[in-house]
Amino acid sequence: MVNSKHWVLLLALVTICAGIGSVSCWKKEEFRNCHHTPFCKQGRARKPGTSNLRAIDVALQDGQLTAKLVPKILNPETEAENALILRMSVYPDGILRFKVDEDEGKDGKRKRFEVPDVLAEDLDDRRLWLQRIEHEQDGVSSVYLTTGYEAVLQHDPLEIYVRRGKHQRLVSFNGKGFFHFEQLRDKNEEENWDEQFRSHTDSRPHGPQSISLDVSFHEAKHVYGIPEHATGLALKPTRGPDVDSEPYRLFNLDVFEFISESPFGLYGSIPFMLSHSKEYTTGFFWLNAAEMQIDVLAPGWDGNSASDSDANADGIHTMWMAESGIVDAFFFIGPGPKDVMRQYASLTGTSAMPQLFATAYHQCRWNYRDEEDVSNVDAKFDEFDIPYDVLWLDIEHTDGKRYFTWDNLLFPNPEEMQNKLMAKGRHMVTIVDPHIKRDDGFPLHKEATQKGYYVKDAHGNDYDGWCWPGASSYLDMLNPEIRSWWADKFSLSSYKGSTPSLYIWNDMNEPSVFNGPEATMPRDALHFGDVEHRDVHNAYGYFFHMGSADGLLKRGGGNDRPFVLSRAFFAGSQRVGAVWTGDNTADWDHLRVSVPMLLTLGLTGMTFSGADVGGFFGNPEPELLLRWYQLGAYYPFFRAHAHHDTKRREPWLFGERNTALIREAIHIRYALLPYYYTLFREANVRGVPVMRPLWMEFPGDESVYSNDEAFMVGGSLLVHGIYSEGATSVSVYLPGSQYWYDIRTGAVYTGGNHYKLDVSDESIPAFQQGGTIIPRKDRFRRSSTQMTSDPYTLVIALNHTLEAEGELYVDDGRSYDYKKGAYIHRQFVFSNGRLTSVNLAPDKSDKKLFPSNCVIERIILLGLKSQISKGGKTALVEPSNHRVDIESGPLMLRKGSYPSAVNVRKPNVRIDEDWSIKIF
Repeated sequence: MVNSKHWVLLLALVTICAGIGSVSCWKKEEFRNCHHTPFCKQGRARKPGTSNLRAIDVALQDGQLTAKLVPKILNPETEAENALILRMSVYPDGILRFKVDEDEGKDGKRKRFEVPDVLAEDLDDRRLWLQRIEHEQDGVSSVYLTTGYEAVLQHDPLEIYVRRGKHQRLVSFNGKGFFHFEQLRDKNEEENWDEQFRSHTDSRPHGPQSISLDVSFHEAKHVYGIPEHATGLALKPTRGPDVDSEPYRLFNLDVFEFISESPFGLYGSIPFMLSHSKEYTTGFFWLNAAEMQIDVLAPGWDGNSASDSDANADGIHTMWMAESGIVDAFFFIGPGPKDVMRQYASLTGTSAMPQLFATAYHQCRWNYRDEEDVSNVDAKFDEFDIPYDVLWLDIEHTDGKRYFTWDNLLFPNPEEMQNKLMAKGRHMVTIVDPHIKRDDGFPLHKEATQKGYYVKDAHGNDYDGWCWPGASSYLDMLNPEIRSWWADKFSLSSYKGSTPSLYIWNDMNEPSVFNGPEATMPRDALHFGDVEHRDVHNAYGYFFHMGSADGLLKRGGGNDRPFVLSRAFFAGSQRVGAVWTGDNTADWDHLRVSVPMLLTLGLTGMTFSGADVGGFFGNPEPELLLRWYQLGAYYPFFRAHAHHDTKRREPWLFGERNTALIREAIHIRYALLPYYYTLFREANVRGVPVMRPLWMEFPGDESVYSNDEAFMVGGSLLVHGIYSEGATSVSVYLPGSQYWYDIRTGAVYTGGNHYKLDVSDESIPAFQQGGTIIPRKDRFRRSSTQMTSDPYTLVIALNHTLEAEGELYVDDGRSYDYKKGAYIHRQFVFSNGRLTSVNLAPDKSDKKLFPSNCVIERIILLGLKSQISKGGKTALVEPSNHRVDIESGPLMLRKGSYPSAVNVRKPNVRIDEDWSIKIF
């Protein structure tokens, strides 16, 4: 038994370290690198062309192409034993799946782990039934993928690729001959399978079982994805001439004060990579929850010279190494960025539709001390006219860090506290982590122990690790029965002191174990079905997140959308809830890297994501905090958070001017909530992220492929952060050929140009693209809930041909009634001087399932002054056939001086009806 006093000292050290700079606390020796990781070290040592497999017995079986993969040099006595089974299948929209596993038919052989509950439930039903195989000359077999594309199996040397026509390869597997699959086997007497790292021993009872493979993205210019790393958007090479780097690591870890520009793995893992060029966007997804190490190979990686002129001429090659599991992989062929997003979402799901309040501003700190502190903070927001929707409580609100409890001295009346917030339309979030305090007097622990619901150690005992409560055990969330039991704990009767307005935060769910190897659970710990932790590690947090969200869903009778924030994530987490980038630091580098981190999350399906505004560790100077609010107001998930050792940093604590400017940043987010909510619906339906890299909207513009200082919010807004102290100017590139309008001043710029812009502390550069229409709400309340019945403003930014279009999606903001058709979805089109509202929702002519009395009270037109001067000062509203005033009015309806623009005043047309307004 570990001495408890030792771990009390460790916890104290963790707390002390939080107040020190990140360079002091980042101890890379505490974590494994590739050299310390045998499967990675061995994988990197392999030479191209050393894959020793070929395909035989190629046939159709159950609508799939099947084959055996055997060594090129056969031993007749061991041929059957060594054969791997390949299955290739095709899905709608040009998706190719290929699985490689050991032969399941062998008696007594351990089955390798396949990750459950990630892929769509109906995926098998959607599989296309292959009718025939084309056996081409030279040992090549091909099957139809989609119009113009084929999936190809080359028998010897083994290769799988997708081609367009008969010659153009898009993406391939084992084209460089790195594929290696360590099969399970019996241990020889002289072998020692134990692995040592520092003071920890991994018993590896089933021996080495790693997989290495290469994927080539032909004609690609850049590759993206595979979060989570604090790096730039376009993935830099990690191996090749003049490159000295670790591979990109996918292994969920609680990394204390992570550093930027590092390929080291952080809190979540999604093994999905995209490539992009002018011609194509393609993707590769490997469904595997074991540790991965991924190399992006630089030009000349294979020893061949590569001049600047032909660098990446044949595309980008990557090498993937996994500790265990099987090959269950997918190719996506695009051809455009949004096509790949749609294809990936068809497998793993689109983003859950959030409640409206969750898309607004969240105020968090470790910790708000007590009910009086909560009340004072809430009142100060009102006093300073700053809206917010959610107040968060960290671990100190509990009774001794026992989750689902309250400290009765500090929070004696939790229901009353929540109800007071809810009276203003505000919500509360409390933290519930996966480590359960090992206390026989704690009913949750006692019941979990009696039912055998904890993860076991390698000897079959309840795993005992250390986290915030001290000695802790961890629920085995791989087991659906345990997830269901856990979900019941969120009921109002079970979670005493909770109310329907309380939502949940899952932290530390990598899982974090202070005394474990690399501060996580040992790889030889055991889960449901005798699955080792090494196999499921990267998905543990996803399953915990899922169980918590299911709990809120049960609590609400199945019709209250859950809100659960998670730090750890995996493929499919987007269906469950939101994530954030973890424990960042109050410095300019972390402000800067937050943008590519969030863009990468969006590209891999996790659109509802954000970074802690202000930085979790450290004390931001007022300028940094202000710039972070101005940028964070455009994050999909907008939350300020801070460590308990930092100075208090609520928005009103930095002087009158900074308070006003932070208020303005938050007000911009609230004004744009209708636009954000519409984008979240698009993500929910189509899988397209809210926050997008520029190349997603401008895929043919090579100058934006590595631009991660600016980003798009939907297709209409471009935002560029300020990432340096004391900046007075910034260079901004505005892509495309349309006009761009400064959202604060209305100043117009022409696309396709770089601009050096003067900047002040008042704002960061943000522009609306010509040809778009953005819905806003310009009246400000205490919370988004109180804005429900407020009127709308439409901001029309005209393009060169004086046209524009946009959308508005509205539902009740809470329930799943939208799935029954209870929503409004309108398209606004401005053309030939007329603005028209068109219904995009399914026709429900018998009745309106979601009627609304909301109206549009103001229409702002950017780029129209000269036309109005010729056409008069009134507009005709039809079919009511009445006229309304056109005049010069402010861009913003707030205190202060704002530039003017053409305004159509009080047309008062309903958002749920068809109408048109003739303006000129």
